[in-house]
Amino acid sequence: MTSDADEPRAAAERLPAHLQHSRPVRRMTPRGRSEPHRTATPLELFFDLCFVVAVAQAGVQLAHALAEGHAGTAVPRYLFVFFAIWWAWMNFTWFASAYDVDDVPYRLTTLVQITGVLVLAAGVPRMFQNQDLVLSVVGYVLMRFAMVTQWLRAAACETGPARTVALRYALGITLCQIGWALILLVPHNAYPYLIPLGILAEISVPVLAERTAQTTWHPHHIAERYGLFTLIVLGETVAAATLAVQTALDEHEALDDLLPVAAGGILLCFAAWWIYFAEPVHDRLRSSREAFLWGYGHYLLLGSAAAIGAGLEVVVEYSVHQAHISAVAAAAAVTVPAALYLLTVWLLQSRHFKQGAEQVVLPASAALVLACTALGRDAVLAAGLVAALTVAVGITLRARRARRG
Repeated sequence: MTSDADEPRAAAERLPAHLQHSRPVRRMTPRGRSEPHRTATPLELFFDLCFVVAVAQAGVQLAHALAEGHAGTAVPRYLFVFFAIWWAWMNFTWFASAYDVDDVPYRLTTLVQITGVLVLAAGVPRMFQNQDLVLSVVGYVLMRFAMVTQWLRAAACETGPARTVALRYALGITLCQIGWALILLVPHNAYPYLIPLGILAEISVPVLAERTAQTTWHPHHIAERYGLFTLIVLGETVAAATLAVQTALDEHEALDDLLPVAAGGILLCFAAWWIYFAEPVHDRLRSSREAFLWGYGHYLLLGSAAAIGAGLEVVVEYSVHQAHISAVAAAAAVTVPAALYLLTVWLLQSRHFKQGAEQVVLPASAALVLACTALGRDAVLAAGLVAALTVAVGITLRARRARRG
């Protein structure tokens, strides 16, 4: 039985973490998976927006390198940079889903992570141009060591298996960061062999840390966080393409050449949004295995979504005779990531909600978008029309299924 004096405190404990301001420092205890009204906080939204700065830098550098005909070096570097951005974002997201207390230490540590991604973003041009990893690695390590302090704080407030999981995370992340620091000491020609090992080590940490017990991530919160980040990345894709078209018009006034690119790009981005959010996915995240596969798969989904924007920039540059590549190569800069996006959305979530003929729509659409590459300068508009048709067919088939009951 509680006294009258205890009632305000008891009521505060029942509030979501981001509304509890009565105490500046709270115990970092796990949040329940069945917690109602679990949604993204303003801090998480700010976190996402700052991370998109790094996504934008990676896209700009990818576009410039592809336009110069350096796809062989640009694509691996883009994949590495995007992995660093995505992995740091994903680790924070899953941790926050389980342990978000939104007090002063938590906010300050999160701001350190944001600072880290801004440092990483500042180093992206150097990494693309001459394989100078120093600034990007410093930013990444800063983000990850901030994550270590979060896990150590969780371990200090936990007991039993949950404490073990937190300590495993802290140890695993620390060892990985030591590895990245050591990579800076080796010659550049060793990077292609050592960087994949570092990525494999990073990916292994959650698997090993949670092999005997799982963190209490919230399915609805995780689905919302991924959805919001996908929205922001698609928004950055639209912004990048818009800026490229605007710049081309200002400098070359090639309206007739750019209108088909703009129309196709808009259709692609609208379709990408529509297809991703066609069905709520949180009910599919019932176990850690399902959630891990879905979460890890978003590396390809988000990376391809961001690359569509870079590809649209390449096509714009080609249209105004600023890209030193063929029409087919310029088209592939859009069609390849667009096809990969469609296929990845189907693999990760859409196939779980489709029946009969619906199952072949997205794979067939991905193949058709890829085939549009052969059209050269008309490929973007054709791919956009295919994507729009995909949405229309999906809506029609779903309506027919609903009528059949």
